[in-house]
Amino acid sequence: MFTFDREELLNKIESLSKPRILVIGDMAIDEMVYGTTDRMSREAPVLILRHYKTKIILGAAANAANNAASLNGGKVSVIGTYGDDYYAPILINAFKESGINTEYMVQDISRATTVKTRISGSCSQSVTQQIVRIDRETVEPVSTEIENKIIAQMEKAIPNHDAVILSDYNIGLLTDNVINKAIELTKKYNKIIVVDSQKDLDRFQGVTSMTPNQPDSEKFVGFFIKDNQTLERAGKVLLDKTNAESALITLGGDGMALFEDNGNFVKVPVFNKTDVFDVTGAGDTVSAAYTLALAAGFSKMNAAIIGNIAASIVIRYFGCATTTISVIKSAIENMDINTFTIKK
Repeated sequence: MFTFDREELLNKIESLSKPRILVIGDMAIDEMVYGTTDRMSREAPVLILRHYKTKIILGAAANAANNAASLNGGKVSVIGTYGDDYYAPILINAFKESGINTEYMVQDISRATTVKTRISGSCSQSVTQQIVRIDRETVEPVSTEIENKIIAQMEKAIPNHDAVILSDYNIGLLTDNVINKAIELTKKYNKIIVVDSQKDLDRFQGVTSMTPNQPDSEKFVGFFIKDNQTLERAGKVLLDKTNAESALITLGGDGMALFEDNGNFVKVPVFNKTDVFDVTGAGDTVSAAYTLALAAGFSKMNAAIIGNIAASIVIRYFGCATTTISVIKSAIENMDINTFTIKK
């Protein structure tokens, strides 16, 4: 049995602020546009929105970086691409406002700066609702020239960081060459490397850990996770096909499951259970908090618990949200003691 040790976590929680994290992946902006309406257009059967606010949020891989920066006081660098367009300086400025180092970012004038624009409206008799989403992105793999620039930046950056997150949103940054070089460099410099990818998990061979969700895990292993038996089988297949040291499968309302290459399997229930408002970006929160905890010397089990708690906090808010060490500490202090079964 694994027994939740509140004091051990509380004694180590401040160490989350120490590791330096490098996030490599598909950087994006979530542009949230809000307006009010009280009439229809005379020109077409559409609502007229009176704009009152635009909010810029770091999204995709940039959300993982933002979550890590919120926890470790900005000891985060990013490697990704941005275009030569209206949104390029907005992305870079959003990073800087969060205290994230952008010196390793690569400009690619052939690609759009990735932006997901969500337009939401309200009227006097209704709550705010999303009306339409507009995506600006280039999904083809980066060119060989840009790929080489990214690899050159990784060669500079990886030695100066304690852990690397590969955040793959299938928007073209993480080519096979970029993935393989990142893994090679982390092994060379004895760094932790964690993968958060939506598909093709076997492209990431021999990493420290990966954090797929249940649907993506099911697609990869080729069968549905219906119970503990199929869950344990899925974890074994995942580790066998990727040669990862461990995998943390997120299971939504059923918590998480940690698998280690020594045969350990731990089912972690949902901590700090509360109403869910929005799961957007919760996976990025898990990967950021989990990676920070691993880099800070937490066991994989306790790192999973930290990721679990962090996710339970951010899903209370709409859109991509972050949390802090003090908020996680408070959540730990107010939690009931729990016990987990380890199967060997």
